[in-house]
Amino acid sequence: PAPAAAVSVFKPGETTHAEPMTTMRKKIAEHMVMSRRTSAHVTTFFEVDMTDVAKLRDRHKAAFLAREGIKLTYLPFIAKAAIEAISRFPIINSSVDGDNIVYKRNVNLGIAVALPTGLIVPVVKRADEKNILGLARSIADLGERARSRKLLPDDVAGGTFTITNPGSFGGLIGTPIISQPQVAIMGVGVVEKRPVVINDAIAIRTMCILALSFDHRIIDGADADRYMADVKESLQRAAFTDLGV
Repeated sequence: PAPAAAVSVFKPGETTHAEPMTTMRKKIAEHMVMSRRTSAHVTTFFEVDMTDVAKLRDRHKAAFLAREGIKLTYLPFIAKAAIEAISRFPIINSSVDGDNIVYKRNVNLGIAVALPTGLIVPVVKRADEKNILGLARSIADLGERARSRKLLPDDVAGGTFTITNPGSFGGLIGTPIISQPQVAIMGVGVVEKRPVVINDAIAIRTMCILALSFDHRIIDGADADRYMADVKESLQRAAFTDLGV
């Protein structure tokens, strides 16, 4: 059939300005629409008490900055908890191939980086083999090279699970779209102090909301929630034995 005629989104005489999409923006648009068509998207949200992680980070961040020249953020801690939980819930680190579920041996962690021209997702290869220090170094290096346009093609290939961090801009919560052919993506909300109820008393705690968008074709809600509960429990205990700092 003949293609449908394009429908104008503005009326003649309106005060408007139109400009063509960049190549990057067109590719992002195509990938996002394709992902929504491909995966049955569901998002679950977990509120996490990050107070103990904040204390751990505070103890090491000055020495880390002095030695490494980069800031020790919350992201490596969240990434480490997410990666370790994947070893207990490997369906999170899989993909769909026809009627088969393909489980990946290593976690190649995509970290979404916002650029003035769009979004790019460089990949920390074999992230499951790195400690907190290794993750912090890799995340900082990839982010810097992404912003300076020095990434190589291999730097953005082969991701098996992705984390995106709208909290760096103050975002409280979000529903990220899965990066195909992956089956899950975690969104990290802003880490900030808020009043919460603990043992019937109001306390000030460092809190964060984590979101997991997952492909309901192969991941059931119960499994996604068990995975997120595992991540939450690790973060709330600050259960990190190998910081490398």
